[in-house]
Amino acid sequence: MIIYLIIIIIAYLLVTAFGYLLDYLNLSNLKKYGSLIPHEFEGKIDQELLIKTRNYTVEKTKFGFISSIFDNIILLLFLFGGILNIYNSWVASMQMHFILSGLAFFLLLTYAQTIISTPFSLYGTFKIERKYGFNTMTMKLWIIDFIKSLMLSTVLMGILLSVGLLLIQKSPELWWFYLWCFFFAFTIFMMYISPYVLEPLFNKFTPIEDEAFVDDIKVLMQNAGIKVNRVFKMDASKRTKHTNAYFSGIGKVKRIVLFDTLIEKLEKDEILSVLAHEAGHWKKRHLLKMLAVTELIALAVSFIAFKTLQSDLLAKLFNITESTFFAKVIILSFILSIAGFPLTPLFNLFSRRNEYEADRFSSELTGNPEHMISSLVKLSKDNLSNLHPHPLYSFFHYSHPPVLERIRKMRGLHK
Repeated sequence: MIIYLIIIIIAYLLVTAFGYLLDYLNLSNLKKYGSLIPHEFEGKIDQELLIKTRNYTVEKTKFGFISSIFDNIILLLFLFGGILNIYNSWVASMQMHFILSGLAFFLLLTYAQTIISTPFSLYGTFKIERKYGFNTMTMKLWIIDFIKSLMLSTVLMGILLSVGLLLIQKSPELWWFYLWCFFFAFTIFMMYISPYVLEPLFNKFTPIEDEAFVDDIKVLMQNAGIKVNRVFKMDASKRTKHTNAYFSGIGKVKRIVLFDTLIEKLEKDEILSVLAHEAGHWKKRHLLKMLAVTELIALAVSFIAFKTLQSDLLAKLFNITESTFFAKVIILSFILSIAGFPLTPLFNLFSRRNEYEADRFSSELTGNPEHMISSLVKLSKDNLSNLHPHPLYSFFHYSHPPVLERIRKMRGLHK
């Protein structure tokens, strides 16, 4: 049995090492080409901004490496250093009801993970992001957000765990299917209520005051065959200078949300092109397709989990004294995270294809791809985006195509 444990450890180390190799390749590529101004950015970016972009990417990558090393050490100690066994035995010794034991087991682990990751979150927000002019959040607001997030996650996890464990207890043979159905229904439900219940907990949403601009947006959406009743501005500038725009909700509760930072930095025609891009995702049913693929995988994983958790193999493999359902779930999650590594680039490949389709839709809907191109240039500058990512790095990590590829693709479509 020890041979299987060795294989799992080696697989984990190889996946981790490959991730670090990608970071190294990306930084090497940036060092080699980072000072070159692409043709698409000539006259719009200078060497000073390129240096700032390079430094931002390097600093984030190095910090990510340090935090990753720390996380990996904690994880290995927890799984292979006996901590999981001690913790599991402690929870089991309380002899609580199955559902209460599960709530205690997973919620306490979540709180511990939050505490461990908090110093890194604070450093990233108040050191790196502030250093490069992005963070506008005060410590008071960070603490308020932290408390709200912790309370919200406790409530949502409490609901999911309670119902999920109840299904497992009441239906020993079919819980994997019922659990998948419940999680799927909960996901759809959250998509419906999020615009009205969750999002307002953290941000203020106000109608766009420029009525003529709102009319332009509604006409654009009507031309795309999408009915949008309301267009909102979000006070993102309270926390960051990063920009974004998105469709929120599903079905009849769809609405458009613009970051106030986006409204400040882009011209109206550029914002319309960005919204046309988002409309392209809806018209091409990208969200529906991604949801379908994700749920099919989740169904398969649920069945695999059901079959695997029926035996005590995982508990014996990791020397767990009390073979509890909860400890086996943790171990199985770890193994599945390794096995699922090849899916990451596949999902990103699927996502990048969707982005190209949405870019094409935006160009056709507005009739002028240059507005979308100019918005990409501005957003790349403002967000200090790496203009020269290593191809292998972007293949594995980028859910959106590199900005230069997107621009060249759009111009190639309209020659």
